[in-house]
Amino acid sequence: MPRLEIDLNEEPHESGDLYPIDWDDIVEYDGPAHQLDYDLVWDDGSQDGVQGDGSDGQLGGGAYEAQGDGAATNDVNIPWLQGAAAAIDGLRKRKHYPDDLKIAIYLDLLAKTDPPVLRRGVTKSVSEKFGVPLRVVQAIWKNGQDGGIQRIVNKYSKNCGRKRVLVDLEAIKNIPLKQRSTFQDLANALGVKKSTLYNRFKEGYFRRHTNDLKFSLTDPNKIARVKYCLSMMDALSLSFNPMYNIVYIDEKWFYRTRKNQKYYLANDEERPQRTVKSKNFIEKVMFLAVVTRPRYDANGNCTFDGKIGIFPFVTVEPAKRKSPNRERGELVTKAMTSVTKDVSREFLINKVLPALKAKWPAEERGMPIFIQQDNARTHIAVDDLAFVQAAQADGWDIRLTCQPPNSPDLNVLDLGFFAAIQALFEKGTPNNITEILQKVDEAYQNYPVERSNRIFLTQQCCMMEIMKHNGGQHYNIPHMKKKTLERQGRLPITLKCPLQLHNQAMQFIAT
Repeated sequence: MPRLEIDLNEEPHESGDLYPIDWDDIVEYDGPAHQLDYDLVWDDGSQDGVQGDGSDGQLGGGAYEAQGDGAATNDVNIPWLQGAAAAIDGLRKRKHYPDDLKIAIYLDLLAKTDPPVLRRGVTKSVSEKFGVPLRVVQAIWKNGQDGGIQRIVNKYSKNCGRKRVLVDLEAIKNIPLKQRSTFQDLANALGVKKSTLYNRFKEGYFRRHTNDLKFSLTDPNKIARVKYCLSMMDALSLSFNPMYNIVYIDEKWFYRTRKNQKYYLANDEERPQRTVKSKNFIEKVMFLAVVTRPRYDANGNCTFDGKIGIFPFVTVEPAKRKSPNRERGELVTKAMTSVTKDVSREFLINKVLPALKAKWPAEERGMPIFIQQDNARTHIAVDDLAFVQAAQADGWDIRLTCQPPNSPDLNVLDLGFFAAIQALFEKGTPNNITEILQKVDEAYQNYPVERSNRIFLTQQCCMMEIMKHNGGQHYNIPHMKKKTLERQGRLPITLKCPLQLHNQAMQFIAT
């Protein structure tokens, strides 16, 4: 291969004289900058009848190609640039091959030749067979001849390569919480790169936590919560009440759509276009949900699903004006803007009680039934005269009770039932109030009964945690693998409270 002789005692030639480049032939790139490909690929083969070994009379004979969208291909034969690019390309493609592959290559070489003489063309065929460079095969043969298999295997230690960046993860505890809300803030506080910190997060050195606000509790509130938990327990066996005679009621707003909704889209898919007239006035309806614990027979078949009903707070009245959507006088459904005690009393007497009496198991008629509500101001008193008369009629013994103040964790609707039907409801994508009523009712009816039964066990776990924390609300709901136990046929009906925990709760309310 011809070489370029350079005399260091002479001034270098101008690049334009020695290697003329026609800049007018280079096409400008008009595409986005992030699509540029800066990888340089050298082609040592012949192009257009020109030999790549320098026989064409030019220096080097290599063809320089700029790979990328919109990039022009220009033959620039500059030896120093060719050598630098080849070195960079070699560093980029260099690999550390595993010991099994290197041993297999050496054994294949031994099978095709007579040591120590290597037959002609063997290394090339083995290189093509295993898909490795020719220099790698030659190096494996040389090392094998010098020391056998022991010289072929890698000599790298277990923890080779660049040393890990040390991150003082204990310092996270000393950083204020306001400086730990994002990865970037935490990385700045620790003085490390964001990528390094994220790698430690994926390795499990620290965790992400979503913190939710909870009601503040006074000392009387905590005592009332512990007393409620003790009242749900049998004094002799220390087992919780199965809660078959407790009916939970609560209200919840259901919006037509969320302000922010997450979707998963294809890369070339247009983003959804959702519009409303005002983000502050999205159609919504309040519902009153009524549930109790499901019943099962000895064979595990559901005999009563525990779904009493879900009732919307809406009114139906004739339209006062004509519009493109309806005629004047046509009946339209409107959501109630406010719920008062009179409305609550009307719903309990005219909707909840009739549905409860119609769906309650006949064999349990006449037994005490407790309807548990929260302490909202719009709820009626437990001794409301009109309700008591309607609840005690026809031989029924239905009573109204209130859960402890600031205790949504003692209501199965807030423990998971509302969240579940909310997720089912959002799959329906309603467009108006009428569709909201339809989709909410479908979500309520389609919610699996077995999952509803698990929530009652979750409440019993919460009651034990409340007693452990002396009526506090900052605890983690235990995970008892209810789905696995149910599949194995070992799901309990009630949980048993440890004696030590029971004594602790009794001592707390006494002091």
